[in-house]
Amino acid sequence: MSDKKKSDKIRRIVMTVSGVSASGVAVGFFNYSAFGMDPFQVLAHGLWNLTSLGYGTFYTIFSLLLFIFVLITDRKKIGLGTVINMFLLGYITEFFSWLLAWLFPDGGLFLRLVMLIIGITIMCLAAAFYFTANMGVSVYDAVALYLSEHTPVKFQFCRIGSDVFCVALGFFFGAQVGLGTIITMFFTGPLIHFFQETLAIPLIRGRNPITCNVKKSRTSNL
Repeated sequence: MSDKKKSDKIRRIVMTVSGVSASGVAVGFFNYSAFGMDPFQVLAHGLWNLTSLGYGTFYTIFSLLLFIFVLITDRKKIGLGTVINMFLLGYITEFFSWLLAWLFPDGGLFLRLVMLIIGITIMCLAAAFYFTANMGVSVYDAVALYLSEHTPVKFQFCRIGSDVFCVALGFFFGAQVGLGTIITMFFTGPLIHFFQETLAIPLIRGRNPITCNVKKSRTSNL
């Protein structure tokens, strides 16, 4: 393996691990804000209401079914990022949810709003990193990516569409929807796309994002 390929692989691994890990941190902030669940969790809770299973058991089965679907349709989406999502993300989320509750036991409305904004921003930045690294994504993230690659619709709109579908179906079956759910539903796709263009893609190519974006801006003005 050449030095360039080795450097590229290391960069992708670092972006994948840091991106997926940061997703767990983001969910911790999101949970602390207590402004509702993310769209996928709304869908999962709505469908769970139709069963007599414990939520943990149902969520495992549901995730496994989605995993099989992704494996059949596009196994290239399965990789290191998928494994970390499935086996480590929950522990990272649990730790940071506990840590934030311990550090800020009596958070008021303003602090919760700040935590929500921080959580969504980190979540989208993290997703941009491990999407671009292309070493596996979560089974839910794979759905919008698959649609964007096999239809004329851009990723950000596929993501909004999948999020809206999840929230509508989950809400129909009795899951709760909050302010955080609505914001996530409409802004996750566009923010991930923005962070990919401005940070993740330049980094994956070994460029300084600031320099790259300055050059891009000058070119677009010509």
